[in-house]
Amino acid sequence: MTVQTSPAQTAASAVPEEARLHAEDLGALVAASPSSFHAAAEVARRAQAAGFTLLAEDAAWGVTPGGRYAVVRDGSVIVFTVPDAAGPTTRFTIVGAHTDTTGFKLKPKPTTHGAGGWWQAGVEVYGGPLLNSWLDRELELAGRIVTHDGTEHLVRTGPMLRIPQLAIHLDRGVNDKGLALDKQRHTQPVWGLGDAESADILAALAADAGVDPAAIGGYDIVLADTQPARAFGAGQALFASARLDNLLSTHAGLTAILGRSASGAGSTSVEVFAAFDHEEIGSASRSGAAGPFLEEVLVRISTALGATAEERARAFSASLHVSSDVGHAVHPNYAERHDPANHPVAGGGPILKINANQRYATDAHGAAAWNAACRDAGVPTQEFVSNNVMPCGSTIGPISATRLGIRTVDVGVPILSMHSARELTAVVDPWYLSRAMTAVLGR
Repeated sequence: MTVQTSPAQTAASAVPEEARLHAEDLGALVAASPSSFHAAAEVARRAQAAGFTLLAEDAAWGVTPGGRYAVVRDGSVIVFTVPDAAGPTTRFTIVGAHTDTTGFKLKPKPTTHGAGGWWQAGVEVYGGPLLNSWLDRELELAGRIVTHDGTEHLVRTGPMLRIPQLAIHLDRGVNDKGLALDKQRHTQPVWGLGDAESADILAALAADAGVDPAAIGGYDIVLADTQPARAFGAGQALFASARLDNLLSTHAGLTAILGRSASGAGSTSVEVFAAFDHEEIGSASRSGAAGPFLEEVLVRISTALGATAEERARAFSASLHVSSDVGHAVHPNYAERHDPANHPVAGGGPILKINANQRYATDAHGAAAWNAACRDAGVPTQEFVSNNVMPCGSTIGPISATRLGIRTVDVGVPILSMHSARELTAVVDPWYLSRAMTAVLGR
């Protein structure tokens, strides 16, 4: 995929070519990942293309020093490399992210027939999206269907649906009173016209999978924006895309571990990239960060290296997890919503996330390790902390730290329009993040 650019280009040399290429590849990963299941599959595909071995969870693992591996669980994926000299107490260096995005998920009995002969789809709100940002966009259905024989099929329809906004003529005061959307009545997309008997939205998914609609036993299907990623603005320095939260970090972490592998750089730790599903709804699932997936993979690796329980505890004690998720850049129209002294700016490099109440897992040792990695990579860095009157979000960082006891630091990239259907960042920042992650993995 090629990231679209606007016709006017001024001072294009201000953005390094490496950053432009990184953004273009990020756009390609976003385009290939309309759902968490597609994202996990795309990460695994790229890892396999780079020479990594895909492991099955229900098979015996032949993990050995010098090996490179990937494993998928539903919409989550873990990629790891084992150093040649790995042994029972070899530590782990982990970069973590998430694959899911706030939005909408298809309900049971999803085909509905609205007033005026409109075919509609029944959807449920997933996470905390900015609802208004999803209006008047061409959307697709994407995810997985499972047939009665247990076979899983990844599916996507391409542009098919739209959540139509009410015309201003029918709500004259909307610009004065503000737009208020009922999550049930006002978010159901249209996808066709005709009599109710002819409508069957599952048939479109079955057609994509090449199966009979009657064979569908279950499905996990989300709505996804179909507009391509785009660099734009003065010097083409801005980057807009769907699903930057958090495919931006997923792409950066994957790029870092694959780049380290391709370079043949030596390491004294098992290098791990983990991208989890369900972060936007609390991570409490079999494939979320609160679930056992990462712990089970780490235990299987250490067991393959001959570790006892005590040796594994020693390895965990010496390990580091860098949890990466997008954060808030200072909004020029709402600067008062940010901490007055800490103003992360787009283009200023990745952010170190700090919260006194451990909504982020960063502590002094983690901060020092991250800042050292940024210095080694020649990458600028900045801090993010919330305004005291604004609730602070959270990430997979505190969750995985609680589960594993591994020191964790929370980082990310500053963006605008978080949880919008289309988010905004600076072209250079994803590239900066990936360089810093590369330095972390090689520490």
